[in-house]
Amino acid sequence: MRKLLPALYHSDREGRLSPETRVIAMSRGGLTDADFRGKVDAEVRDEVPIDDPAMWQRFLGRLHHVSVDVGGQNTSGWNALADLLTGYEDRDRIFYLASPPRTFGPFCREVEQAGLVTPRSRVVLEKPLGNDLPSAQRINDEVGAIFDEHQIFRIDHYLGKETVQNLLVLRFANAFLEPIWNSLWIDHVQITAAETVGTPGRRGYYDHAGALRDMVQNHLLQLLTLTAMEPPARNDRESIRDEKVKVLQALRPIAGGEVERFTVRGQYTEAGDLVGYLDEPGSTPPTEESRRVETFTAIRAEVKNWRWAGVPFYLRTGKRMPYRRSEIVVQFKDVPHSIFPGGTPNRLVLRLQPEEGIELHIMAKEPGAGETTLKPVPLSLSFGKTFTARVPEAYERLLMDVLTGNPTLFMRRDEVEAAWRWIDPILEAWKADAALPEPYPAGTTGPAGAHELLGRSGRAWHEEEL
Repeated sequence: MRKLLPALYHSDREGRLSPETRVIAMSRGGLTDADFRGKVDAEVRDEVPIDDPAMWQRFLGRLHHVSVDVGGQNTSGWNALADLLTGYEDRDRIFYLASPPRTFGPFCREVEQAGLVTPRSRVVLEKPLGNDLPSAQRINDEVGAIFDEHQIFRIDHYLGKETVQNLLVLRFANAFLEPIWNSLWIDHVQITAAETVGTPGRRGYYDHAGALRDMVQNHLLQLLTLTAMEPPARNDRESIRDEKVKVLQALRPIAGGEVERFTVRGQYTEAGDLVGYLDEPGSTPPTEESRRVETFTAIRAEVKNWRWAGVPFYLRTGKRMPYRRSEIVVQFKDVPHSIFPGGTPNRLVLRLQPEEGIELHIMAKEPGAGETTLKPVPLSLSFGKTFTARVPEAYERLLMDVLTGNPTLFMRRDEVEAAWRWIDPILEAWKADAALPEPYPAGTTGPAGAHELLGRSGRAWHEEEL
């Protein structure tokens, strides 16, 4: 109701859906078409502009609902779906699985048994794809037994954001930046995904996920690969994904005793009006897993290749932080010999949220006679202010890519599994460690250990330098 249907409505509104396109919701809800349309009419209105009632009614007319019990004994839902699709075997069929990963394999088997998989079918898998490497491989095997790899779209909505796509354009369509995009000129890179929200009502899920699985294994590592990848030979469907896999394979493993040195995990506690993780309302009672799960993590990663040798990549994500912000910060080295006092190194900031844009922080002289005084100032590109066209939500771009069969911004099997190979040793070390996550007050920037992670080398997180 918040992402997928609004994205489809915007696509319909802008003429990107053919007149014959239908959206068939599948759930155990027992809804009729009229029930589902009424639910969408009530809940999606707050998410989209309804400035053309006729167009909105046309979109509602595309919607259907079928009750299907995946993994159950009752197959009547599959028969109802087959009836809806009869006569349209020559059309694209997109099966979007916004459901728990344990249902991916059973769904694919049952949809194939119902005779609904055609050569023009595709399946979209939401994260998380498993909770470790073996489970991810099992899901990939189960889905891959029904769908070919080119039919499988593992979605990460971060890759649909304009800033992420502009990162590739910024690097590979401009001559000035690529020559200094290496260890000779870059001191370090920070990748942050901070959230102000906690986990009310979601502890049952989050106890088994945690920040490392929920955010780092997918979102943050995806941003790292796009930042660190080599220039692809072509802008085609596989060349970019090939280069991203190479970055994951080049990540220096963090295992054993190094986990304590290069990683930090924390859990938010009560502060003022904000409750702690263990006291979130509407959640299941806390367990030992609840006390051990991380709601914050920071990691010092390294890409061991010629371009990035010696450049640390700091990854950070957390719940109940003082701001909602996702960004990539590329910190350049200082000038070799400064003739002006008070200068600071240049910094490139690519912001994914809340307002997408790019800032290049440079040194400039403050106006005035007498002594030269330097001040860092941003050269700013705000997508919302620069371009008159509406900036589409990430899901709009990705759904249209699925419809056209373009997998560039989706994760390939070897990419997912390479990410888990790097994450698993950290998870294993945390599991074996008797220590609990470091507490941090809700509404702050994380535990002290995260600041020490950078402070040991004389660095600081981006917000501390503003």
